[in-house]
Amino acid sequence: MAIDYGRKRTGLAVTDELQIIATGLETVETHKLMPFLENYTRREKVDAFIVGEAKQMDNTPSESAQFIEPFVNALKNKFPDITIERIDERFTSKIAFQAMIDGGLHKKQRQNKALIDTVSAVIILQSYMQKREITQSRSK
Repeated sequence: MAIDYGRKRTGLAVTDELQIIATGLETVETHKLMPFLENYTRREKVDAFIVGEAKQMDNTPSESAQFIEPFVNALKNKFPDITIERIDERFTSKIAFQAMIDGGLHKKQRQNKALIDTVSAVIILQSYMQKREITQSRSK
């Protein structure tokens, strides 16, 4: 499960059992995120949480990192048996917005910030899966 953590809203994405394709799950109000994850993990198998890592262009933590790190620590405490991976989330919102344009969504639909958050989570998860696939193919 990918998590595009935000102060107000958090986009979530999941993959199929074969881990071939990432799909948007939904966007949750951040203050309701932990109960949502508790409920979801009771119903569904989650191998790992892939959390976006907010960075500046010079690779230093971005301003939003100060909000993400406490969440990651809470996630580790709440779900100690689930792996947490971090992946660079720079440009995911811009890529998500462009993907929505390329997908033919109208301007009003593209202004839906919750949809942008979900698409951003999909991009985070797809990036993670591609990176993992490249790493695995190199080690063969």
